[in-house]
Amino acid sequence: MPFFSVIIPVFNKEKFIEATLKSVLNQIFIDFEILIIDDGSTDNSAKIIKRFDDPRIRYFYKENSGVSSARNDGIEKAQSNYISFIDADDYWYPDFLEEMYKIIQKHPEQKVFSAAIEIETSKKVIPASYSIIKTNDHEIVNYFTASYKETVICTSCAVFHKSIFEETGNFDIAIKSGQDTDLWIRIGMNFPIVFSWKILARYVYDENSLSKNKNYLNKKINFSKFEEHEKTNPSLKKFLDLNRFSLAIKSKLIADNENFSLYHKAIDLKKITIKKRILLLMPSVILKPLINLKLILANNGFGNSVFK
Repeated sequence: MPFFSVIIPVFNKEKFIEATLKSVLNQIFIDFEILIIDDGSTDNSAKIIKRFDDPRIRYFYKENSGVSSARNDGIEKAQSNYISFIDADDYWYPDFLEEMYKIIQKHPEQKVFSAAIEIETSKKVIPASYSIIKTNDHEIVNYFTASYKETVICTSCAVFHKSIFEETGNFDIAIKSGQDTDLWIRIGMNFPIVFSWKILARYVYDENSLSKNKNYLNKKINFSKFEEHEKTNPSLKKFLDLNRFSLAIKSKLIADNENFSLYHKAIDLKKITIKKRILLLMPSVILKPLINLKLILANNGFGNSVFK
């Protein structure tokens, strides 16, 4: 049995999958299997994947049903106790699995392991910014307090013991955008995170992701399932309100008054900054140029989060 199962969901990623797959195959630590779940690609992704001749690769084709379903299929097919995901357009540095293996050996009692990432924009590569203070090479952290800026669990830079999915469940296939955040919340309520400060993966920042997500606002996580938990968990409440703020702004930008009201009403306005309160009051005609400016700044490395 391999030590790691690496799950790669693929849907029409012919421009990226070769580089991503090479970054996995070039790992220093070699005891792993790769499960490629092709979620109904119609481009040349499959042809490119099948060029690779490595016995560690297991390729599965399925009818298109979304990235969550693809990841869940990978979880079910995984032969290892430790599962990692990488999106088909992201990149691992050669020592990612080696570093994760070392940390697992140091903390065998823990079940969730992650590492810092860098973000590639169209202009430059910038390190992600986290809401925790560095005290060592790696920290054992609370997911919510550590993720007020950038999330400390990135889909393409984390390892999970397979048993946690039995306790928290898998990715929610009903959520089309934010399904990873939904799972990280469920994990964060039950498990601490062992976080390495070493940058081990690169996330490709898509400056058009805001407009793409507009299509899925009605299928986004609304956090209602966590209402009882946040009443007694202040760090969870703050984390959720930051995400509600982001979704409220996105809703306002597309004149989705129903969702704007839903997210806005749930925010504890006394606990967010004055700047955020002002933004919530602004009309979309003013918000849009401000967001565009923020995107330009993020693209040039001046802050990597549009709303937080």
